[in-house]
Amino acid sequence: MVPPGGTPHIADRADPPDSGTMRVFRGPRRARAREGRPDRISGAAREPGAARRAGAARESGAVRMPTAVRALLGALPGLAAVAALFLCANGVERAADADADAVPAAADRYAAPRPDIVPRSVWLGDAARAQPAPRYDDKVVAVFVHHTDTPNGYDCADVPAILRGVYQGQTGARDWDDIGYNFVVDRCGTVYEGRAGGIDRPVTGAHTQGFNHRTTGIAALGTYTAGVPVPHELTDAIAAVAAWKLGETSTDPRARVALVSSNGLSRFAAGATARLPAVAGHDDGYATSCPGAALSARLGDIRDTAARLQGRV
Repeated sequence: MVPPGGTPHIADRADPPDSGTMRVFRGPRRARAREGRPDRISGAAREPGAARRAGAARESGAVRMPTAVRALLGALPGLAAVAALFLCANGVERAADADADAVPAAADRYAAPRPDIVPRSVWLGDAARAQPAPRYDDKVVAVFVHHTDTPNGYDCADVPAILRGVYQGQTGARDWDDIGYNFVVDRCGTVYEGRAGGIDRPVTGAHTQGFNHRTTGIAALGTYTAGVPVPHELTDAIAAVAAWKLGETSTDPRARVALVSSNGLSRFAAGATARLPAVAGHDDGYATSCPGAALSARLGDIRDTAARLQGRV
């Protein structure tokens, strides 16, 4: 069973539940304010011969200094050493705090802005079915690109109705708990929220057999087999979503990442670690013709555009 106008190229069985963990964002560490620094000791007080000259003057009868003053003068070299040690340690701590402050900036260096996204409530309306709570991973390190294998000649104003058809095919005929894709992009470049759970969170999808964990599924609405024109608006929007989601983990869209196959129905044995593109086609992880030869040929451009959106050279 397939969505209206579609073919069976998505996972036929959900992956096992994960740990349910999710990433916690913390604000940057701030340097602690320091108060009560000791006053500098004057150069005259630090003069090593001062106590000796005072003693010589006393013995000659010229001056007789109180005992407390003499004790203080004798202790001054030690106090100067303690003060110097404090100032040195204080400087080391300040340098360490400066390094710590630089860590969040480095982690955010390749963050990309979130594109405009149409929420699922806009296209789904009252067609939503009862479903279990969403599942989450700890992070997203790769995206899989798909096509929905539905007709191309649509008016972009009709996309909400088309998405309802895809949703009803997957949750009705195929008995899935929700639409499998995390995001859907139309030929006009509009991005739609797909699977429920929150667009800013690492929602576990149901889009790529064996590789639904730590990944996001982005589907191009239409069919992009060999010879079919692929609109730039479509590929630019896919790149924008990829740059944003991968930027949260500073993942280079042009890199390869390690993903563990969750079952043997993928191209890899269950438990095997695969080195796959951070922006991969569905057929990189599963034996399928999705996302179509024409869209697959554009994946290199999508990776390069996503990298530029992250500020990479």
